[in-house]
Amino acid sequence: MSSATVRGFMGLSEVVAKHRVVVCVGSGGVGKTTTSAALALFAARQGRRVLCLTIDPAKRLANSMGLTAMTTEEQLVSRELFERAGLPFEGSGSLSAMMLDTKRTFDELVSRYASSPERAQRILDNRLYQYISTSLAGTQEYMAMEKLHSVRQRDDYDLIVLDTPPTTNALDFLDAPEKLIEAIDSPAMRWFMQAFSGAGKLGFSLVGRGAQMVLKGLAKITGGEFLDSVAQFVSDINDLFGGFTTRAKAVSDALRSPEVAFVLVTSPEPLAVKEAIFFAEKLDEHGMRQQATVINRVIPLLSEPHGSEAEVARALESALTGAPDLAQLEAKLERALDEERTRAVTCRVEVERLKALTGNRGLYVEVPAFDEDVHDLGALARVGHFLTAAQV
Repeated sequence: MSSATVRGFMGLSEVVAKHRVVVCVGSGGVGKTTTSAALALFAARQGRRVLCLTIDPAKRLANSMGLTAMTTEEQLVSRELFERAGLPFEGSGSLSAMMLDTKRTFDELVSRYASSPERAQRILDNRLYQYISTSLAGTQEYMAMEKLHSVRQRDDYDLIVLDTPPTTNALDFLDAPEKLIEAIDSPAMRWFMQAFSGAGKLGFSLVGRGAQMVLKGLAKITGGEFLDSVAQFVSDINDLFGGFTTRAKAVSDALRSPEVAFVLVTSPEPLAVKEAIFFAEKLDEHGMRQQATVINRVIPLLSEPHGSEAEVARALESALTGAPDLAQLEAKLERALDEERTRAVTCRVEVERLKALTGNRGLYVEVPAFDEDVHDLGALARVGHFLTAAQV
């Protein structure tokens, strides 16, 4: 691991200590999941009961937390694993982890708000619902927020750390509750409800002649059975509308609560920095509290060799006794050092650009580029050290 110091006014230890929920946001591939897990581990070692809710099923992440695999059930990480890694806990601290199950979360909402068990089962068995609950754009983002809201209402945990979905548009989850309401209350849905009778069958007499032609044309293409399935789904989902909209508003409001902190995670790559700047602006627009920015994989600037060329040559010769073509090797090492310093300078330019363009939005904490992937509890604790300015 490269050596570096935590930059910024302080680490994230105070942010973690003062909030019930920490939401790590940002584009994919910037170390967001590792950051979430490292913060969860740190808080657990400080004596808090912590749940790390992740979207990433990667085996590497599970291994780094001492688990064989991430599951959709809450798993308690054994304290024995931490003690074996030389990572003692304070007091009654604990760390649990689970992976989001989008469809299961959606199914639970249907069961909660349906007017009867029979209607709930009819929705769950509907082919259209089965597609929407697993494949419709935005569903995973909303269900991540819903699961967070659901767990937050329990008293099992002092802190919940959420790793947001790795979407192509990292802003999707911000609008997810509102988009769900819009989808259920859209003009298309209202039109379909007019076209279908209360029994969930096609009601051609309820719509105009033009609409009748459209529906009859669809019936020829898709078959009447499919349209009846759509009709039944629309009728049943309308039964859920009141409960769904109330819940979606509660989820949306919860994201703006003072006990929720957003941590924006990025890297010094130009595209990631550009996305982070845009994301910070959108958090402001949505009234969500950004407490910190984490910049992962920052390359430290190595110093130039001290001493004259002759002294450097003698030092190399002493360190590489017996190496052939010492002069050629020295030239390669010089080029490698120059390239690394150039990368570090480029990295520093991007970091400073990010800070200048995002303004005063909480802390800026840098985590250095590690020589190896984070694959065990010890490495995760070292990431937590740079995030929180605390001892490993």
